Amino acid sequence: MRFSLVLPCYNEEGNVEHTVREAAGWFARAHLEGEIIAVDDGSSDRTSEKLEALSRDYPKLLRIVRHEKNRGYGAAVRSGCDAAREEVIGFMDSDGQFRPDDLALLLAHIDAYPFVTGRRRKRADPPIRVIFGKLLGILVWVSFGLWLRDVNCGLKVFRRSIWSSIRPVSGLEKFFNTEMFLNLKNHGIPWCQIDVPHYPRKLGNPTGGTMGMVVRMFKELYALKRSRMNPALSLKEVVAER
Repeated sequence: MRFSLVLPCYNEEGNVEHTVREAAGWFARAHLEGEIIAVDDGSSDRTSEKLEALSRDYPKLLRIVRHEKNRGYGAAVRSGCDAAREEVIGFMDSDGQFRPDDLALLLAHIDAYPFVTGRRRKRADPPIRVIFGKLLGILVWVSFGLWLRDVNCGLKVFRRSIWSSIRPVSGLEKFFNTEMFLNLKNHGIPWCQIDVPHYPRKLGNPTGGTMGMVVRMFKELYALKRSRMNPALSLKEVVAER
């Protein structure tokens, strides 16, 4: 199998080197060919420097995509998937809370399902983030009629052939994954969910639970709901914004 692994990175100087080296080791152990695509989403720390050094260690394996300004988690994943060249694409958070070896749990089902998502068996996060995640799931259900446990699990794999059908254009932060699942549903694309381990964050600070993020989340929810009602207008607006 040829595999593209996308790693979104924002201010992960403490984690990115370990994550990339772990991923490179997993590629070797699993006898996978392909690429690791690290997307530096406008980091203000030393993430860029770390990636440059790693690219010299893995010149044939590691590719770097950069955003000049921080555009958000979903935008980073989307840029990486847009750049992916292999038959199967996956993405994984680069904060050390997932391990590349666990991607094998998802890839074991890729022949039967074109899209396979993880579900964190037990979230290794502070209680407030766990509660926030549950509230987000309820919000997705109420807003879109989509019930899915752990919609934002940052471990997913899918066939490159479906990317153009599921590619989000409105939900580029908290609702990036929601829009993907809505697109899967609209196109009748089957998928499955697999339990995966989740590990405590050792370094760096999470960005998902701030008040500013909550405000942006509701703005994004409004934009996504509007896009589902008027897709042509939404796409025009998104292109203009970009």
